[in-house]
This record gives sequence, C-alpha cells and structure tokens, in this order.
Amino acid sequence: MAVDWLASKIHYQIMSGCVWIANASFKTMTLRIIFRNWQRSIKFFFPILFAISFIAVLLTNNLIPARAQEPRQEIRGVWMTTNDKDILRDRRKLGDAIDQLKRLNFNTIYPVVWNSGYVMYPSPVAQQREIQPFVYRGLDGQDIIGDLISQAHRQGLLVIPWFEFGFMAPPTSELALNHPDWLTQKQDGSETSIGAGGEVVWLNPFHPEVQQFITELVLEIVTQYNADGIQFDDHMSLPAEFGYDKYTVALYTKETKKAPPTDSQDPEWLQWRANKITAFMSQLNQAVKAIKPNAIFSISPNYYEFAYKHHLQDWLNWVRLDIADELIVQVYRPNLESFVDKINRPEMTETQKKIPTGVGIMTGLRNRPVAIQQIKSQVQAVQERGLGVSFFYYESLWEDSPESMVDRVSALRSLFPLSAFRTAQQIPRRAATFPPPPPPKPDPKAKPNQPGNNSKPSPSSTTQKN
Repeated sequence: MAVDWLASKIHYQIMSGCVWIANASFKTMTLRIIFRNWQRSIKFFFPILFAISFIAVLLTNNLIPARAQEPRQEIRGVWMTTNDKDILRDRRKLGDAIDQLKRLNFNTIYPVVWNSGYVMYPSPVAQQREIQPFVYRGLDGQDIIGDLISQAHRQGLLVIPWFEFGFMAPPTSELALNHPDWLTQKQDGSETSIGAGGEVVWLNPFHPEVQQFITELVLEIVTQYNADGIQFDDHMSLPAEFGYDKYTVALYTKETKKAPPTDSQDPEWLQWRANKITAFMSQLNQAVKAIKPNAIFSISPNYYEFAYKHHLQDWLNWVRLDIADELIVQVYRPNLESFVDKINRPEMTETQKKIPTGVGIMTGLRNRPVAIQQIKSQVQAVQERGLGVSFFYYESLWEDSPESMVDRVSALRSLFPLSAFRTAQQIPRRAATFPPPPPPKPDPKAKPNQPGNNSKPSPSSTTQKN
C-alpha cells in the first residue's frame, strides 16, 4: 500500500514536470509567433501611420494659420468715378475694363453710387424724396451698377459700391434746395465750404431726418444689388468748423447744459460731435448687417489725426468697435517720405492686425498726371508692410499719363505678379456696438488747443470735374 502510494506520488511529480515543460515550450512558441506577427504588422502599418501623421502636421501648420490670416486678406482695388462714366455706361467697354483688371490681378472694384446729391442707379428713394429728376442708365438702357456687379462677379472680382459724397452736396442740388433744414452751418451762419469738389453744403449728420435719409439710400443699395458691401470715404464726416446750426446747438445744450464753445477745436466739443457720428455709423452698420451679414462695411478716410481733428471722423474707434470690416486710408502724397510717414503710423499697425487694411494711392487726375515710377515706389512701400492698395482712379491708371498705355500696363502687371483671391464670405461676422466714453472733464486752467501747424489736409477723393 505504501509502495503503491509512493509510486503514485513519484509518477505525479514526473507528469507535472512534463506538463510544465510542455506549457513553457508552448508559451515560448506563442510569444515567438506573436513577435513575428507584430513585426509583420509594424512593417505593414508603418507607412499608413506615417502618412496620417504627415497629414496631421500639414493640417496643424497650414489650416490654422490660414484662418488667422483671413481678416488680413490683400486688397487690390480701384475706384471707378464719375470720370469713368463713359466706360460704366458702355457694356463692351466695361467688359474690356474688367477683363483688363482681372489680367492684372486686381480683386476689388469700388464704383461710385452717390455723388453731388445724386445716385448712379434707379432709386425709388431718390424719386420719393424728389431729389433727382433723372435716372442714370447705360447706352442700352441697362442699370449701370447692376451690369457692373454682374460682369465683375463672373470674373471673380468683388464689387463694393462707393458712397462718395457722404454728407456733402452741391448748394444748387435738389437735395440742398428742397431740404434747407437738413443743412448745418458755421458760427457765422454760412453753410458752404470750398474743396476739390468746388463749393458744397453739408447735411447735418446729427439730424434724425438726415440719418434716416442716408440709411434709406444705403439699405436700398444693399437690398437692390448683389454687391459685396458698401464703402464710405472721408466725406462721411463733417468739417470741424460746422455744427453751429440751431438743431445741433439745441441738442448739445440739452445734453451738456451749456452752449457749444466758440473754439471749433475745443476737445470736448470735438469729441461730442465725433461720438455722434460714430453712433450713427454703428447704427448704419447694424442695419446693413441685419439684411446682409457678410456685407463688407468698408471705410476710406484720411489719415487719423487729420480725419479726427478736422473732420470729426473717429475711424480708429470705428475699427475698435467692430463697425468697419475694411480700411483703406487715403494717402495722396507725391513725396515718398511723407507717404511712408503716414502708412507707418501706429493706428495702421493696430488696424492691420484686425481687418483687411490698405492704402489709397493717387494714380493721377485729368489735370495732374502721376508718373508710374511714383506709383510703383508707393506700392512697393505698401507691400513691404503687408498692406493692400486701392488706386484713385480707374481712368488715370492708363489715360492722361506721362507714359504710354503699354508702359503703364506693363508696370502695373509687375506690381501684382500673382493673383490674390477675395470673397466677402471671409469677413468674420461682428456685432457693431457703440458705448460712448464719458466726455472728459474740461480743465478751466487749460488753454484751448490749437490745430497743429503740421496737419495739412490730404487731397480729397472728389473727382476733378471737367
């Protein structure tokens, strides 16, 4: 019995050892098989994993910066003025003009739609207000602005109608004659000023009826046409010596409990009027965006110091308050040093970080041609700073110039060797707001500020008329 038990025990130990050896061998074999399969899998999947990683890196490095750069898309524009009316009215000439701009890699056209108290399109608002007894049409009876937009869009160019005269109008226009209560005035009671556009009166930007009228015209353009936006220039403002009409004096007195200062450059008086214009521009922006959220709300003022002090146009605040989607500062200077000084200002750098920013460059007037070398040097200075450009104006790009048209075209072609596509869909949607800052408390001991002697008016964008 004991022998049998001992034999059984020995047999069990031997068999257990064999099982352990067998299991160990099986595990080793299994590990070898797994290792070999893993090696094959790595060889198979490694190229796929590498490709996925490479694509991920490309997406990370390219797509994200592209979104960041969208607000700074390059502007390559040209204004089409009333001097270009012969081209605008002729479908064939207009088509040739757009073809030429496309070949030269332009991407934006700014056609005039409001000039000298008249609109350049069939306008129910103008008819109802009885300010325009005629309608501008093309040679074939076509809607000039509608035809331009249609032809330009087929070529991939943006069209942003240009509200050139803003609050300005000739004193003999139906607008001025039919609405004398809409006009503002200087301290001496006079209502006109003299500029490049001749003698003009100024609509009161603080008057609610004026604001309503301007809003109706702007919204008419936005709703009536498939345009890419609307542009306002240095005339969407008021010369600082104006604002002494009865309505404005009463409004200022009511809000501040005192009469307007006799010094038109008084800081508080300047800011009060500038804030009123800013508030209106904010409301106008909101009205436009309510109809067309991606409409480009473009502004083209003079350089900031002059615009604010002499025309109550606080455009830097418009940028900060998300009123402006695009800025083109008019820098019509023949001297390159003066030109560079204006485009190097800190407000340009600040704006450039937020929205598409460009510089308006004079290419000539009928009685004042500009050499192509001056144009090229200014464009080069602009491009070196990452800014866009818009030329004033179309006809002077090649007509009435010191050089032949062939030489002008060749030089312009060298400025933009590659295309720069733009679309209004790239404009981020922003809500314009205007929380006006509290007016500064006047210091009774301070001396009145005097306009700087070095602040010289830049040439107006008003076209030289024949």
